Amino acid sequence: MSGSRFPAPVSAVAVAAAVEAGRTTAAAAIERSIAAVEAHDEMLSAFVTTGFDEARAAAVASGPLAGLALGVKDIIDTAGLATEMGSPLYAGNRPRADAPVVALARSAGAAVIGKTVTTEFAYLQPGPTRNPARLDHTPGGSSSGSAAAVAAGLIPLAFGTQTGGSVVRPAAFCGVAGFKPSFRLIPTVGVKCFSWSLDTVGVFGAGVADAAYFMAALTGRDLRVDGRDPAAPRIGLVRTHLWEEASGEMRQAVETAGRLAEAGGARLVDIELPGLFADAFAAHQVIQDFQAAQALAWEYDHHAQALSPILRDALALGRMLKPEDYDRARRTARQARLALRDLFADIDVILTPSAPGAAPEGLATTGTSIFNRLWTLMGTPALNVPGLTGAGGLPLGVQIVAPFGRDRACLEAGRFLERQLSAT
Repeated sequence: MSGSRFPAPVSAVAVAAAVEAGRTTAAAAIERSIAAVEAHDEMLSAFVTTGFDEARAAAVASGPLAGLALGVKDIIDTAGLATEMGSPLYAGNRPRADAPVVALARSAGAAVIGKTVTTEFAYLQPGPTRNPARLDHTPGGSSSGSAAAVAAGLIPLAFGTQTGGSVVRPAAFCGVAGFKPSFRLIPTVGVKCFSWSLDTVGVFGAGVADAAYFMAALTGRDLRVDGRDPAAPRIGLVRTHLWEEASGEMRQAVETAGRLAEAGGARLVDIELPGLFADAFAAHQVIQDFQAAQALAWEYDHHAQALSPILRDALALGRMLKPEDYDRARRTARQARLALRDLFADIDVILTPSAPGAAPEGLATTGTSIFNRLWTLMGTPALNVPGLTGAGGLPLGVQIVAPFGRDRACLEAGRFLERQLSAT
């Protein structure tokens, strides 16, 4: 969903098909994205910096992503454009090389149009980006600019990263598809590390088919879900131990999505997670904080006062964790991953909230990732499926989770559900 101030989201699949068929050129498609950024980003603040000349030069490239303007979250290295991490410590920082994931996108024909706003080091301190659905509401984080730019129709595709819920949550708040693939399916080399056991590069597209198209082009895998009728999946509706933390609207949205999927031929069953998964949810925080304290040791040791208080305090707490706390959390995570395999024995995917509700009002926070952390820790593919809205007109996202390595199943089930939602 896009606010009336902005263009409608742009389908990457449609643009790529138009370029391939000769109905438009890659150069013309890139110019349309440049014009949209120039016309609307002053209001949205999705981009830290832009590289229009470089994007125009890239329009001569061929490949499945030719003609598609790409936003890159500003913790991911790009040669030729600064990578500033959302922090004054890295102002003007210019990497010598692209991160491998950027190189993969360029090799497939994508044109990097600019760097999108991230929260400070992809943690909790918000940047200036606003939600295109309603400008006085948060776009989520930490991949704020990427989600907002795609939702506002400025660009068709963007990269984000997720350590807790930084792809799925902003996608839900802004009303687009956000896909966190299986852990390590996409390389994280050249991405500023926060937690090496959790950090995952993800993608944003207008809809599920667009995110899947992007993933297929990046990985060379059979992940496309456009142009075919997705099979009706077996769905487990999982409320988790945090169900009461979800708003009434969100609880209703998940149950509505389940009913619509069932009406379309899906098999729907209620699943209650064993208590081990509540322990794993808590373990996520321990693992993240312990690793972040090491990953950002230089910044904390030499420039602590240049960090936001919320990040500085988190790193200080991370340093207080003992190795035995960390090891215990890792054992819990491993046990939960094994148990999750059994949970998927009779279902294909899980349906659960993407966020506690619609995007909160105000720009002082980016919302909470409580409905995402468990699935990030499990390393499973997770997808925000857009299509529902709340009473106030803000997007309400529901989340599809599939077993580790079953990324296509996740995307196909998400496409199935998206179609059911759009038919209402």
